[in-house]
Amino acid sequence: MTSGLHSPLGKGRKPKTEKRPRFAWGSVSAFSAVALIFGGLVAYPYLSPDPLQKPVSVADEPTGSADDVAPTAPADPDGIKPSRPSDGADVVRQVMPDGSVVTKYTPRASAENGPKLIDATATGPQSPDLAAFPDEALIENTPDGKLPIVADDGTRPFDRYARPWSGARGTRIAIVVAGLGLSQTGTQKALQALPEEITLAFAANGNSLSRWAPEARRTGHEILLQAPMEPFDYPDNDPGPLTLTHDQSEARNLDLLHQGMGKMTNYTGVMNYLGGRFLSDAEASEPVMRDIARRGLMFLDDGTSTQSLSPVYAKAYGMPLAFADLVLDQEVNHGAILAKLDDLERIALRKGSAIGVASAFDDSVAAIAEWSREAGRRGIEIVGVSALATVPN
Repeated sequence: MTSGLHSPLGKGRKPKTEKRPRFAWGSVSAFSAVALIFGGLVAYPYLSPDPLQKPVSVADEPTGSADDVAPTAPADPDGIKPSRPSDGADVVRQVMPDGSVVTKYTPRASAENGPKLIDATATGPQSPDLAAFPDEALIENTPDGKLPIVADDGTRPFDRYARPWSGARGTRIAIVVAGLGLSQTGTQKALQALPEEITLAFAANGNSLSRWAPEARRTGHEILLQAPMEPFDYPDNDPGPLTLTHDQSEARNLDLLHQGMGKMTNYTGVMNYLGGRFLSDAEASEPVMRDIARRGLMFLDDGTSTQSLSPVYAKAYGMPLAFADLVLDQEVNHGAILAKLDDLERIALRKGSAIGVASAFDDSVAAIAEWSREAGRRGIEIVGVSALATVPN
């Protein structure tokens, strides 16, 4: 038998038979394995529970139709709707006068073995979008309500709720309209008429403060709590049931102060209503001023008492203090109030800044609204009263 190498081309070779291809079972097996692995990776997120979430048992799933779900708790008289106990967050819905609803979601505290929540509390002024709601880091829950406190990072309500201003060192004027909350109609008129630059002070003896204060904040106003204090002619001149007096115990005066504080939130400070007798008595007023300072609030002295000791306490306790230059409506007359506002402007031009206070009378509100619209054309910036407070080191 000769080798094919020695045969002429095409000679002596066996005819070729057509070969059938072999079925590559090994290749098919490898391809199938790859497909199974790829398919498993794609399906895994849908078949496996999220490792960062706690698996929900069948018992935890809601059953029944949507009609079987427990309804949201009814709104309180001031239009605030609390969250349901089964919700994963604290939800507060506030019904505004125009019928719209503003909703705030606050995550509830997690269990010790659960995921940790990042505290996103900022140290600067509050966002205008959240101005109607208190910063939880600045709240102390008490039997008297939510009282202001200094946050763990040192942020004070005075810092957080202050109305921002331009920072320009031109002529600045703060105007405080007080006595809001005593008349529902008068309060509503003031909120509608007064520019947002005007500071509003709500009387501790007022009604529905938990409704009016958030509305004032939502529309851009800086707000204060106005605490009634004993005048020299008390009780002939009686400021009301929460009045702080010189002959009450320290505990009683603080209790009355806290009752007023708990009626609303988001205020930068406390302002006196009357109080000539109380503010001049060191033994009576010192614990109250110390408590105001400890809670990170400013004190606005309306300037009606020449014997007030508020500057002494401000320096002693590092409490921001503002002192009014003029009462604008001692004569409740539109023309007289406009004249007082012109006097306030002259003081501001001389000193660089000035503070005027007034009550929420119809004539006062109308005159202040009119004068404020024209002040900007004369280069005057109307600021929140906190911008003119003296802040001791």
